[in-house]
Amino acid sequence: MDFLQKKSKIVIIISNYKFPMSNQNQISNDINKKFDLAKRTSDFSLSCIKFIKDIKISVINHNIINQLLRSATSIGANYMEAECAESRKDFVHKISICKKEAKETTYWFHLLSEAEPDIKDGCRILWKEAHELTLIFSAIINRT
Repeated sequence: MDFLQKKSKIVIIISNYKFPMSNQNQISNDINKKFDLAKRTSDFSLSCIKFIKDIKISVINHNIINQLLRSATSIGANYMEAECAESRKDFVHKISICKKEAKETTYWFHLLSEAEPDIKDGCRILWKEAHELTLIFSAIINRT
């Protein structure tokens, strides 16, 4: 018998057959690190706040920044509400709002990067996280 460790699962190989056996502690730790959406959305909001603080406000970017701040911080707030949903329908509704806010955030980052080319790299990093959150919320909706 050989033991192989592969992406949080232990696989026992006997002849040509593979029998997956869960390593519950490792799986739980991996899931908590990767999929703690409450922390991830909170960290994203804080990153956006810190990023926005360093931008010089102008007539051109003022409204974009306000909208960006509102949509970016709304993702985490709506996720907190989703965690306390009263029903499956309520949960899906609140996760749908999270998805809409994350998608809107990508829009504002796109506009901000065009309006302020000097900060394009920072916008790109945060845009990517907002996009990943959009995909995560889409997957949750599709599986619920």
